[in-house]
Amino acid sequence: MPFRNRIYRPYTREDIECLKKNQNGIYAIFSGNTVLYIGKGDIRERLLAHLDGEKPEIASHNPDRWLGRVFTEDPTSRMEELIKEYSPICN
Repeated sequence: MPFRNRIYRPYTREDIECLKKNQNGIYAIFSGNTVLYIGKGDIRERLLAHLDGEKPEIASHNPDRWLGRVFTEDPTSRMEELIKEYSPICN
């Protein structure tokens, strides 16, 4: 994964709303050790959209934590590599 510190954060509205806006990068949502979804964009905005049910299949797997990494360059190719490598069940 492209996440250096591997410090998982709780997948809660309270935690996600504390994030700064306009931090673009890659994020991964987990249920335990299972990778549910890998995405890109404004990390705060995207995670809040998932919490609000944008992808109901994520919620159906009881997500409990997430990781993210801010990128200054376009992270699309790295995200695609991670999706191929980890085969998240909700992508």
